[in-house]
Amino acid sequence: MTRYLVVVVATAALALLPSSPAGAQRPVEDAATFSAFLATGTQVNANITYLTASGLDLKLDVYRPRGTEPRPTAILMHGGGYRINSTKEGFALNVVPWLQMGWNAINVEYRSSGHALAPGAVEDVRCALRWATQNAKEYNIDPNRIVLTGQSAGGHLASIAGVIPESAGLDRRCPGREPVKVAAIISWYGVFDYTVLVEDPTRDYALSWIGPQANRAEVAKLVSPMTHIRPGLPPLLHIHGDADPTVPYDQGVREVEAMKKAGNVAELYTVPGGRHGNFPRDQVTKIWSTIEAFLVKNGLAKAGAPQTAQR
Repeated sequence: MTRYLVVVVATAALALLPSSPAGAQRPVEDAATFSAFLATGTQVNANITYLTASGLDLKLDVYRPRGTEPRPTAILMHGGGYRINSTKEGFALNVVPWLQMGWNAINVEYRSSGHALAPGAVEDVRCALRWATQNAKEYNIDPNRIVLTGQSAGGHLASIAGVIPESAGLDRRCPGREPVKVAAIISWYGVFDYTVLVEDPTRDYALSWIGPQANRAEVAKLVSPMTHIRPGLPPLLHIHGDADPTVPYDQGVREVEAMKKAGNVAELYTVPGGRHGNFPRDQVTKIWSTIEAFLVKNGLAKAGAPQTAQR
């Protein structure tokens, strides 16, 4: 099963890689080399139960380069508006750029709104972070270089899990009480402030995840990264299209401004004319170059390390 997963990811992953300047197909030799790199140089530990909640065994997949040295690790959360039909399997190709940079990647499932309303998913991601810390030695994870990232709902979960303090009480389901560290946050068009969205009838994801609860205003505040901004937080990179019809662009603008005002490192990458994901390939290439530069600037990667554009 492990080898099957690697080969499937290797075959499909080529679509994530930037095209040549002329837009031509990548050379067959290059495709073969990259597929071989993933198939022979990557180890997959799939469907590991990291938490049982609401009667569900919540799973994660660990993708890692072969070897024994501790590596920086990205923990990825899928998008999908917290809906029951959105899965980590549908997000699996997003581990590829991290693998190509020589990182580990952990792809996490969390409870949808059909199984648990807010703040359930936030609890789950906090427990996945704690699992990675507790199992760092077994899976060659450097616990001082863990990055949280995700798209849409996953981008929000990366932000909130990276800034919410343990005192907020959302770690209570997690086994163990070891201190956890988030080295950086990369949010792709995630929500910063749910308090302005939870009463908006056009924001169905907010209504279905938070809205059915009598104390929805209180819950919206709790799960908003805005509530927990303070000095000493991890560096943040927020990526957002300025024509996003689903999560307003000003959510990203406000997040970066608030982080900077509190004395934290924060950057905003704006996709001109970008909507809610599905950005043009040239923009995705620029985004990954920005991510790599962000990681280097914040001491999480070395300049000149393998790049996502080529191997």
